Amino acid sequence: MRILITAGPTREYLDRVRFISNPSSGRMGLALAAAAKQRGHTVTLVCGPMALRPPRGVRIVRVETTREMLAAAQREFARCDAAIFAAAVCDYRPVRRSPHKLPKQRGVWRLALEPTEDIAATLGERKRGRITVGFALEDRAGRRRAAAKLRAKRFDAIVLNPPSAIDAEETRVEFLAAGGRWERWPTGRKVTVAARLIRCIERMARSG
Repeated sequence: MRILITAGPTREYLDRVRFISNPSSGRMGLALAAAAKQRGHTVTLVCGPMALRPPRGVRIVRVETTREMLAAAQREFARCDAAIFAAAVCDYRPVRRSPHKLPKQRGVWRLALEPTEDIAATLGERKRGRITVGFALEDRAGRRRAAAKLRAKRFDAIVLNPPSAIDAEETRVEFLAAGGRWERWPTGRKVTVAARLIRCIERMARSG
């Protein structure tokens, strides 16, 4: 299969040097790319800024902002069989981005934000037989919120993980396939979780 994977954080700039982001390292996305490559799949990794080294043999498309990640993912989605949305995409961006570094001012600074593009939902509208899998990081009402995301974004499956998974070597996840029941997977290294998820996608492809 040809598999698209999004990974890492995105950045949304306030000015030339300041930005909004999150502490995602992209470790899960890299583990997924390595696992898919080891299983013989052709992998394209669209990734935000990361310090970790991507696996060999994987096509890398580097981006910074959510808008750039959407554009890259749209190009690659057209020629893939499955997509895994593991990136920690910023939900908001500043309404205005200054072309110059803003000087520090005294007093309160109020920043106006607007929603960014929803990459998974946008591509979910044009699935046309492709398998799509998403990730949900939640700290409360996890199953309910993840299941809602699965339906809204037309995922074939979703992986629920807690905030403690950020930049960790190990994680504990729960897995929900569309039309199925929640599965609690054993706590393990992300490379192990990634390998299991790739095998799940392969089974979806065979059954579809």
